[in-house]
Amino acid sequence: MWLFLVFVTLVFGLLAGFYAWTVYQKLDEFKIGHARVAELSSIIHGGAMAFLKKEYSWLAPFVGVVAVLLIAAPGLGLGSAFAFVLGALCSATAGWIGMYVATNSNGRTTYAALAAMPAEAPKKAKKSAVELDKAEAEEAPAPEAKSEGGLLTAAGNALEVAFSGGSIVGMVVVGLGLAGLAVAYLFLNDVTALTAFGMGASSIALFARVGGGIYTKAADVGADLVGKVEAGIPEDDPRNPAVIADNVGDNVGDIAGMGADLFESYVNSILAAMAIGAVYTFTPGVADSQLGLWGVGFPLFLAAWGVFSSIVGCMMISQKAPYASTVRSIIGKLPGMDVVVKRIEDGDAAFALRTGTFVAGGLMIAGTFILSILFFFSNSFNVFLSVTSGVLAGIIIGIVTEIYTSGDYKFVRNVAASSDTGAATVILSGLSLGMMSTGIPVLLICLSTLISYYLAGMFGVAVAAVGMLSITGISLSVDAYGPIADNAGGIAEMSELPEGVRKITDHLDAIGNTTAAMGKGLAIGSAALTALALFVAYSQAAHIDKIDIMNPYVIVGLLIGGMLPFIFCSLSIDAVSKAAGSMIEEVRRQFHEIPGIMEGTGRPEYEKCVAISTHAALTQMIVPGVMAIVVPVLVGFLLGKEALGGLLGGAIVTGVMMALFMANSGGAWDNAKKYIEEGHFNGKGSPNHAAAVVGDTVGDPFKDTAGPALNILIKLMTVVALVLAPLF
Repeated sequence: MWLFLVFVTLVFGLLAGFYAWTVYQKLDEFKIGHARVAELSSIIHGGAMAFLKKEYSWLAPFVGVVAVLLIAAPGLGLGSAFAFVLGALCSATAGWIGMYVATNSNGRTTYAALAAMPAEAPKKAKKSAVELDKAEAEEAPAPEAKSEGGLLTAAGNALEVAFSGGSIVGMVVVGLGLAGLAVAYLFLNDVTALTAFGMGASSIALFARVGGGIYTKAADVGADLVGKVEAGIPEDDPRNPAVIADNVGDNVGDIAGMGADLFESYVNSILAAMAIGAVYTFTPGVADSQLGLWGVGFPLFLAAWGVFSSIVGCMMISQKAPYASTVRSIIGKLPGMDVVVKRIEDGDAAFALRTGTFVAGGLMIAGTFILSILFFFSNSFNVFLSVTSGVLAGIIIGIVTEIYTSGDYKFVRNVAASSDTGAATVILSGLSLGMMSTGIPVLLICLSTLISYYLAGMFGVAVAAVGMLSITGISLSVDAYGPIADNAGGIAEMSELPEGVRKITDHLDAIGNTTAAMGKGLAIGSAALTALALFVAYSQAAHIDKIDIMNPYVIVGLLIGGMLPFIFCSLSIDAVSKAAGSMIEEVRRQFHEIPGIMEGTGRPEYEKCVAISTHAALTQMIVPGVMAIVVPVLVGFLLGKEALGGLLGGAIVTGVMMALFMANSGGAWDNAKKYIEEGHFNGKGSPNHAAAVVGDTVGDPFKDTAGPALNILIKLMTVVALVLAPLF
């Protein structure tokens, strides 16, 4: 039967890859007919890929050393080393392909918005924008708007292109995840050794998330504080020396880093459920009731069905995807759905993204019900409700996150209002909001844990986490489209295109900010459940029946574990602070020393700002990344397996709280600034705006560096403990 599991997993992994390839073929046919847009897109693409190449060259020796240590470790050997290297390679490949596609989609999105607009004379370009390669770029005129089966509005055409790029990123992640698991399972046929695949994925993800976060936030902070506040020039203005580094950083952090992040979340949730399912019994004490391969296969089939559901959801959004018209035609025949399909085809971007996600979620729940019956017979309804509880908890956490971080609600508006009394009150109100925002998500995680445990024990908790992440394909597609739209806006600004183009890209970016906030909430909720499931798998592997908090070694482990997320965040934020300080000094130097920058006659030295971000990211990511692997190993060897269990418990508790707090505070500060920029509280250029920019600057490393990396930290430490359990 295990060969059948491998076959099904591999087929659906390849299906996701095939969908990504066909969408890429369509995307590649769309050519950029504006020379300056093409030039800037090429520069951003080159900078992003160069950084990723250098980052991977730094990580390759680390992967090699760990693989050798796994081979030498008693009870682990070549199988674990193979799985570790394969997991690392799949994670790195997902990041590479995602970065490549995203940086080839940004300029196309800009041009799609321009091409669909009524004819309008472009602004006169500043020389600094066209002298990036010291040559005048010859501009091609914008063509007439076309609809070749796509959306008819400019925003709709831009959405089509941006989402196509995002969907390739999403499908590559789940495709490589499932295909990688299938290959590892085929060669090993051992679920225990297979967990090293997750360790490899988590290792790369942590470095990618921390390194990418440091890179992008160093550039972003420098560009904002000197450009917006001191020089008073718009965001993405070509006169800002940090503008290229900022746009490169959007891809480094929000595409490569985020893709690796969700890749490891996805595979670790599946691996945890497989490890628990292999030995779980619905009837304790009855040996022949052990699930065995049925428990191993169920999470794999859930993930496989999630790929199909995600593809259907993507077809609802993207009208140029293969067979998309057929899917919409079928769904449009359902009661009341004809109106929904018509609204999507009329170009309502926000509605399209939400509908596609809900369609995928609905299909996932329906498929889960059928799979539960096929796999578990008398216990099918309990398993189905366990998975559903995870899906619903994830959706509600996402909605709560949106309420706390969107400018459409009172919480962010209150943060914006606090700018009347300066930057200090903006920071205080954002901190308060972030702390308060942990309440409902944590209670939802607790509720989902208790419901799923009551219904199906720890196997129920594990498959609830799989349920949360089952439609990662479309969730990441929607998430990844946001940075592409953001980059498209930057290219429009630097290319001096008509104002209408920037309005379109800003509109799509604003929708992307909302969907990204929901994605962060989902990632944190799934991280908690996945880490808990991995913790249980570790307890099984280490033969620990219970964690006794009266044991002083366990207490020491709890305290060390609770401390680690704070140390990790300190290192990450300090790295951003140091790099941003260097960036600010460099941008100020160029404004003072290079004549003609503000007039548009002098060319900023963009390359020096890119070099600052690159150096900071590569040098500062090492210590936080290594700490996540070394500390659990030291505690396990020096204090014992029970102390290590305490460490994992402490890290999960404080890590989840810190991740929620930091992500929501950062999101609220960001959108409070944008709310003021829309014209509220005296608008751009006012003291209120300056105060909000300071708050956003503090929030940048919160929401894009330390906060998201905490999700990976708690899972990486737990999966390291699981893989090395035979040694303790």
